[in-house]
Amino acid sequence: MKKKKKLLLRPPIVTIMGHVDHGKTTLLDKIRQSNLTAREAGGITQTIGAYQIEIDVDKQSEKITFIDTPGHAAFAQMRARGAQLTDLAVLVVAADEGVKAQTKECLEHIKEAKIPFIVAINKIDLETANADKVKSELVELGYPPEEYGGKIPTVAISAKTGAGIDDLLELIVLMGKILELNANPDGEFRGVVLEAKKDARRGAAATVIVMNGHLEPRQTIYLSEEAIKVRAILSPSGQNIKWAGPGQPVEVLGFSEPPPPGSPLTAHAVNRDDDLTAAARKESEEAKVDLLALLEGKAAEEEEKKLKIIIRADSQGSLEAVERNLPPEAQIISLGVGEISEADVFLAQTSGAQIYGFRVGANLAAQKEARQHRVFWRTFTLIYELFETMGEEILRLTQPASEAAAAGRAEILKVFPFDGKKVAGCRVLEGKLNKRWHVHLARGNKDLGEARISSLRRGKQPVDEVAAGNECGLILSPQLDFQPGDMLISYSNKKSEE
Repeated sequence: MKKKKKLLLRPPIVTIMGHVDHGKTTLLDKIRQSNLTAREAGGITQTIGAYQIEIDVDKQSEKITFIDTPGHAAFAQMRARGAQLTDLAVLVVAADEGVKAQTKECLEHIKEAKIPFIVAINKIDLETANADKVKSELVELGYPPEEYGGKIPTVAISAKTGAGIDDLLELIVLMGKILELNANPDGEFRGVVLEAKKDARRGAAATVIVMNGHLEPRQTIYLSEEAIKVRAILSPSGQNIKWAGPGQPVEVLGFSEPPPPGSPLTAHAVNRDDDLTAAARKESEEAKVDLLALLEGKAAEEEEKKLKIIIRADSQGSLEAVERNLPPEAQIISLGVGEISEADVFLAQTSGAQIYGFRVGANLAAQKEARQHRVFWRTFTLIYELFETMGEEILRLTQPASEAAAAGRAEILKVFPFDGKKVAGCRVLEGKLNKRWHVHLARGNKDLGEARISSLRRGKQPVDEVAAGNECGLILSPQLDFQPGDMLISYSNKKSEE
């Protein structure tokens, strides 16, 4: 007699979406009673996270799995991927600002994913809140709320005070039951990679949502044809667990390399000639080789207009966000997940590239090698700062003063007054600063003016020149409006008339 399938309702998988600063992370923070927002750099969510909560509804315990997708514009693709993995979405719209550009973008992702959604009208505690305005804007976009005769449920909430959040959670549970989200915890395992990363201590790890069956340590699962021996399973809070069932988000250790986000995981090997995952990996490696080959064949004039870059990030999703938003003047030499290594510095030396790390550091060997050979490398926790610095470098390459090659570049670290003037405390990053040379002040992609160095000192000692790797203090004439983080770019063909 054939065994009957044991189908049970699994927890709904819910994506939180919305415009930046409309309260997505604060909402999750309130739901989980933790302090995620304070720990995130700049208050911006920059990697997808998944969390499961348990609540009481009508005296019954119910679970909900939340996916937190970033609201920053650079992470549109990560938001799209989140929508495709979810059962329903909660679109957070601030009652004081209404529908914004990224709100509309989220609605497009929801429409393409063909999933139901709830609109959480947040910040109703503010005096400037206007929930009716939000509802009217939804009507104009073709998404009329239920109270306006449409099909879109809305809930007024305050992620700050907690008002309305219980109503939102109960509505999510109800919609999950209506959707009949069945799964068999004893059936064949199926899962989806939500995010992946790699560090020196634990190796490759992936955030996985279990869709059917279950996961246990020492279990063998498959990424296409590759067998993965599950070394450990961690809860979202980092605790070791022995079992994970349908709808549960977990971090899985045991991968040799971070798997691509969105990859399916199965209980058996998938042997297909058109395996997209394997093909994508091969294509990626071939692309890197092609880029290096093209590097040698480009004309010198064209090469001068490209900023060669090596990118390292903490996860595949972060890497994707950086790659998709690179300016056209940037030429990719290498992309990868993990910390900046000595091998990256060697590649930068041979290719003339700069190294940019996003949410990763550089190991000691890489730092030593970079200092010794004056290889440019920087690390960033905020994506807009990465692009600002990259813009400065592109400006230096594509818009040099008087079409001359830059002879030196220094970053202003500190500004302090001296004898009625402003002194710039600088570190020379490349080349050198010479007292007889003029400099241009750059902030982001903007050239803020030209001046000469009227005073140049190392410590208290006046000097004529400061080489790369050294710090100095200088006074400009005329006094430009500089600030920490600005760049001074010197040109040897523009000398002071002294």
